[in-house]
Amino acid sequence: MKTTLLAGHLAAAVSLSTLALMALTPANALACACGCGVFDVGDGTLMSDSGSPGSVWFRDSYMDQTDNWEGDHRATAADNGDKEIKTSFFTVGGQYMITPKWTVMAELPVYDRALTTTDDGSVFAAAGSVYTGHDTAQGDLELMATYSGLSPDMTTGLTFGVKLPTGDFAGPKGPLGGTEFDRDSLPGTGSTDLIVGAYHAGEFGPTSHWSYFVQTRYQFAVAERDSYRPGNESDTAIGVTYDLGAHGPATRIAPMLQLLNSYRDHDSGGEADYLNSGYERVLLAPGVEIQFNHIRIYADVAVPIYQHTNAAANPSIEGTAGQLTAPALFKLQTAYDF
Repeated sequence: MKTTLLAGHLAAAVSLSTLALMALTPANALACACGCGVFDVGDGTLMSDSGSPGSVWFRDSYMDQTDNWEGDHRATAADNGDKEIKTSFFTVGGQYMITPKWTVMAELPVYDRALTTTDDGSVFAAAGSVYTGHDTAQGDLELMATYSGLSPDMTTGLTFGVKLPTGDFAGPKGPLGGTEFDRDSLPGTGSTDLIVGAYHAGEFGPTSHWSYFVQTRYQFAVAERDSYRPGNESDTAIGVTYDLGAHGPATRIAPMLQLLNSYRDHDSGGEADYLNSGYERVLLAPGVEIQFNHIRIYADVAVPIYQHTNAAANPSIEGTAGQLTAPALFKLQTAYDF
């Protein structure tokens, strides 16, 4: 009986994984220089149902942007002075349930970013030469509160929060002065943002191994600094999960499939690249969560199936056109519930 049940669970997991792989079409993810709120929605970011009042986590997200994208299509690399943006986002966070209906959360990222770009001849190298700059610095702190009392079973909630300008928005300086990174490529935006969101989770029947969730958040700047305002951004996740139960040392194994959507307005201000900022994208993200008692490990790979980037009509307008994109976004998170 146990063998038959396990075979059925594994077959369901294989079917879910196969569906995800079939849907992964060649495409590119948008430049995270224009905002990384998509890493803050989806499974792995929802409140844990372990019954523990608190948790802490460490998340490693990674993307390597190499292709220039204009509108709905890939464009020639010659249009864009930037050639590659390779970034690891190391994020530490924690949350605690202060009452049965209210939970508070804090999250702080550190960026490790390498930018390969074309120099204009005034800061780092001879005009037209390609060089790689590097920046490792703290990002912006997020403080959030979640109200989960909209339904009796605590499966529906609202989130409210603020992003503070704690991150580096100046960047490393060149030997002749000037900054090595544009404002939209720096770990900090210099702005104070408000964040609002909502979520709902449920099961497909009381005895089903299948569950689902919907989550959305909207972020907008209310105070800016040094002539730069990041565009308003919305991020939404819809997902299904299949619970395989306990196997071996794991107390729970749950593969999942998510559909992610991101929309961002143009950046604005004198330091913004208005024409080459803002986008819309849809990504498919297969993933899995494995739990070992108080430890939860979550991983997914998000691959775009649709995207549109704003871009200058041609490079002659301001010397560059398009946004760099990556073939996939990777996320690995380890959490401890207490």
